[in-house]
Amino acid sequence: MPSPVTAFKAAAAAYVEKRDTRAFLRQSMTGYLKARALREAEFQDWPAARLAASGAKAEAMDHLDRYLAQFVENLESRGTKVFFAKDGERARDYIRSVIDAHGARCIVKSKSMAGEEIHLTETLEHAGFEVIESDLGEYIVQLLGQRPFHIVAPAMHLRRDEVRDLFANKLGPDAGLNDDPQALTMDARRAIRRKYLEADIGISGVNFAVAETGQMVICTNEGNGRLSTSLPRVHIAVMGIEKVVPRLDDLALLLPMLASAGTGQHITGYTTIIGGPRQPGEADGPEEFHVVIMDNGRTSLLADAEQRDALHCIRCGACIYMCPIFKNVGGHTYDTTYMGPIGSVITPHLRGLQDWKHLPASSSLCGACTETCPVHIDLHHHLLHHRRNAAATRPVWWEKLAFRLYRHLASRPRLFALAGRLGRVAQSLARPLLGTRLDPARPWTRCRTLPPPPAESFRQWWSRKGAPEEDT
Repeated sequence: MPSPVTAFKAAAAAYVEKRDTRAFLRQSMTGYLKARALREAEFQDWPAARLAASGAKAEAMDHLDRYLAQFVENLESRGTKVFFAKDGERARDYIRSVIDAHGARCIVKSKSMAGEEIHLTETLEHAGFEVIESDLGEYIVQLLGQRPFHIVAPAMHLRRDEVRDLFANKLGPDAGLNDDPQALTMDARRAIRRKYLEADIGISGVNFAVAETGQMVICTNEGNGRLSTSLPRVHIAVMGIEKVVPRLDDLALLLPMLASAGTGQHITGYTTIIGGPRQPGEADGPEEFHVVIMDNGRTSLLADAEQRDALHCIRCGACIYMCPIFKNVGGHTYDTTYMGPIGSVITPHLRGLQDWKHLPASSSLCGACTETCPVHIDLHHHLLHHRRNAAATRPVWWEKLAFRLYRHLASRPRLFALAGRLGRVAQSLARPLLGTRLDPARPWTRCRTLPPPPAESFRQWWSRKGAPEEDT
């Protein structure tokens, strides 16, 4: 099995050849950028809103022990069963024990990034359970046997004709008759609606967990979250410890910011607040409600004072839309649950820096991710921090040697100038090799034009032109 870095390079090289797909994605992202700009303009002060949202999340993370305990106490007071999972294996084992206790066979699942993180659907399917993803995008990629391409828009890489052919192949003769979006949605709806009625267990994620009231919040645009959590007899919610927010008032800011940054909406179509299982006198809701609160490496990130604000992430996906690397290599290339800038920051914490240091290295450090983040996470600096930490922990000998040589040259002006002259001569002599298999820079030059070397160095130009006169 190839290493993560080998798989990343191979997948990236394959994806950049798909020029039609990349052009299609860039065009689809244009609509998002326009819609988001309109929503931001409707805020009285968007930069101030970002700071306030960051402050709310920072307060929760700085006092997580208190707010998490308050959330659990309020939740358990209404009959909810809460389980703390140290890692993904323990979370899966607990969920499996609940499923086995009820003799369940059919499970309907709404969108859950925490579930994706622990490969919950694949694990349950491998154990023989029928698991249906109820989010339309997740359902499409499940039928394809793929991972989500984007944390908000899992199937954004697929065209309508591809979805039509998929439905025609997977959902029977009455599906996929045309590529009209509404018709395709109805095809999926007919297939999924039956499963809501058959399901014994409903599984969901959690967008926010309110400590003050002991309630969890699910945001969807299709209503699938409500059906997944209210029709089955048992509801299991999976969340990371970072989902906690202090007060219900914090949602008044975080909910519209999530929608504005994530999809360019005023607010998501369905915002569902759940406080426990069905209470006496209530018409619907599950008979049992289980909440799995998962660490899975998050406390190590919480202990990192330099990068802990990465736990402020509300999973809007805005940084992914803006990232030039994502636009050129695609979401599947990352081969991890969280792609793009936020994935390149948190994945090394969750899965090991040395194995995943290629993700922060695959960044332009342009800062677009930090600029667009609605909760003000310092993403591009965190990518730089990972690069530094990876080099300090396990330095590459030839890189270390190269930087020592550069330091030696840069600290000696005459030697540095000589190296520059030799470098320009070498570039001139090597130009016939550009783009050929003998070119050491071929991965770059085979699809780009290398500019000719300058006739003179900056130092020579400066000496010839003379220093500018000082103002008097």
